[in-house]
Amino acid sequence: MGLTPGTRLGPYEIVAPIGAGGMGEVYRATDSNLKRSVAIKVLPASLAGDADRLARFQREAEVLASLNHPNIAAIYGLERSGATIALVMELVEGPTLADRIEGHRRTDSGLRAKSEGLPLDEALPIARQIADALEAAHEQNIIHRDLKPANIKIRPDGTVKVLDFGLAKAMEPASAQGA
Repeated sequence: MGLTPGTRLGPYEIVAPIGAGGMGEVYRATDSNLKRSVAIKVLPASLAGDADRLARFQREAEVLASLNHPNIAAIYGLERSGATIALVMELVEGPTLADRIEGHRRTDSGLRAKSEGLPLDEALPIARQIADALEAAHEQNIIHRDLKPANIKIRPDGTVKVLDFGLAKAMEPASAQGA
């Protein structure tokens, strides 16, 4: 991961790395203006000069800015500092759905891990919130395209947040599809 604790991007100070994926590196940071924790997503240095990746990153920011739903992680802004471009987003505490599913694995007599799946009383509220988030995105003509358990976080209060719209694609409005 490229940024170290103490690095500043405008009013944001990097606290710690959170994770990395194909489209970015994510860090916990502190917003010194508003005194709150945020998530900062930056393109890895190896991709920062790629015009296509920069365009996708910009598109992710625009997609997130067009969505306003309690089950979709909010974007607070797009920050540029030197050669670094960063999405400033809501920091969502809690495990990913992948982590939650992994916690429900058991071992059979052959010592192979098997998923028992989430209990129905846990799975249904999670599924409902994911569906609500996707419905809100679809109403804005946005398809997520990378929906997976690792891109869904579950806050301690049970609120589900869909993350990572980096591969999102705008759909043609329904009226244009039939024309």
